[in-house]
Amino acid sequence: MDVDNQIGKLMVELSRSQDYEIGDGTTGVVVTAGALLEQAELLLDRGIHPIRIAEGYEMASKIAVEHLSNIATKFEFSSTNIEPLVQTCMTTLSSKIVSRCKRKLAEIAVKAVLAVADLERRDVNLDLIKVEGKVGGKLEDTELIEGIIVDKDMSHPQMPKRIENAKIAILTCPFEPPKPKTKHKVDIDTVEKFESLREQERKYFDEMVQLCKDAGATLVICQWGFDDEANHLLMNRGLPAVRWVGGVELELIAIATGGRIVPRFQELTPDKLGNAGLVREKSFGTTKDRMLYIEQCSNSRAVTIFIRGGNKMIIEETKRSIHDALCVARNLIRNNAIVYGGGSAEISMSLVVDAAADKIPGVEQYAMRAFAEALDAVPMALAENSGLQPIDTLTAVKAQQVKEKNPHLGIDCNNVGTNDMKEQNVFETLIGKQQQILLATQVVKMILKIDDVITPSSY
Repeated sequence: MDVDNQIGKLMVELSRSQDYEIGDGTTGVVVTAGALLEQAELLLDRGIHPIRIAEGYEMASKIAVEHLSNIATKFEFSSTNIEPLVQTCMTTLSSKIVSRCKRKLAEIAVKAVLAVADLERRDVNLDLIKVEGKVGGKLEDTELIEGIIVDKDMSHPQMPKRIENAKIAILTCPFEPPKPKTKHKVDIDTVEKFESLREQERKYFDEMVQLCKDAGATLVICQWGFDDEANHLLMNRGLPAVRWVGGVELELIAIATGGRIVPRFQELTPDKLGNAGLVREKSFGTTKDRMLYIEQCSNSRAVTIFIRGGNKMIIEETKRSIHDALCVARNLIRNNAIVYGGGSAEISMSLVVDAAADKIPGVEQYAMRAFAEALDAVPMALAENSGLQPIDTLTAVKAQQVKEKNPHLGIDCNNVGTNDMKEQNVFETLIGKQQQILLATQVVKMILKIDDVITPSSY
């Protein structure tokens, strides 16, 4: 979005920092910040000083965040029992376009994260998960590949399309004769001269191909191109090759296959080759787009999620949704505390902040009550979006939470018949929720301290 309004820009940045920190909850943080600003406006009309409102909000956010830790539950999962993780990712995907096959996508995301996760150090490197999309097919065709996909095909149509137990040479040097740096001119006036030049060039290529063969390579992946002559020779010598593979992809292939990236032909040795159990070319649909799958690698720490969809927009949206699900799974591996969703956490925080406000002498208590009111914006929006009566539903759930002292009661959006989110299995990560409250409060405090926004035209 191209936002002109200065405060609007802050909101966009706010959403971006939530995305960067947590990866999920970007809408929630903007809704919360918007509600806090709305409440602040009412307080300013009453003549309460912005700094006092900011202080009240700060106190309230501390209480709310602390309360979240108290109502959070630990969440048990292991590499064998991944169901709880899948459930959490499904909560994330429920609010996205791809919700119709959320079960499958959640499983893919969890498996991908566990494939690259270091469970002892509780760390996940998301760079090892490549998300690749291709128009065509349907969302259900999305798959997780234990290896790397490259959007390229073999350089010559007659090269083998399937190589088992491939030894891969990863090169960053071009398959062509060296070009002199200076400008030069060769005069060829007889057939013999032309023949000898051609012979020279062929010999050069032969040497290159021979060096690859000697090292034991059965597949060459090259960052640069090679001309038809080289292509033909490679074909004749039975050395399949892939050209024009990008730098990032080369690195991922090197990580996955355990190979080394080689800058010069002379440095190729058998121990620098990567290993892959299977390299195959697969063509898609009517367009016959071809892609290379590099699978069964020696180091399966790099995986690819391959998304299919009817059009570009669906694929981009699915990429974003999968990214959110990956981040949620990553956050749970880092810190396995969860709070329940469906607005239940917000209602619970709102009640606690409201109760704490009564004990504060001073104007800040108004700001704290306003904060509690603002927290209700999320469950209210959920109720409204589900076609329920927003105010009736919210007050009923609130009263029920107070009566039963149960912080897991939220809005029953799908009309399941129970509003206990624990039973409905709707939950989100604790760090995600805490970050939402903290970030929203920080931004609102910053905005409150702005006295007046000068528009450029008024100078």
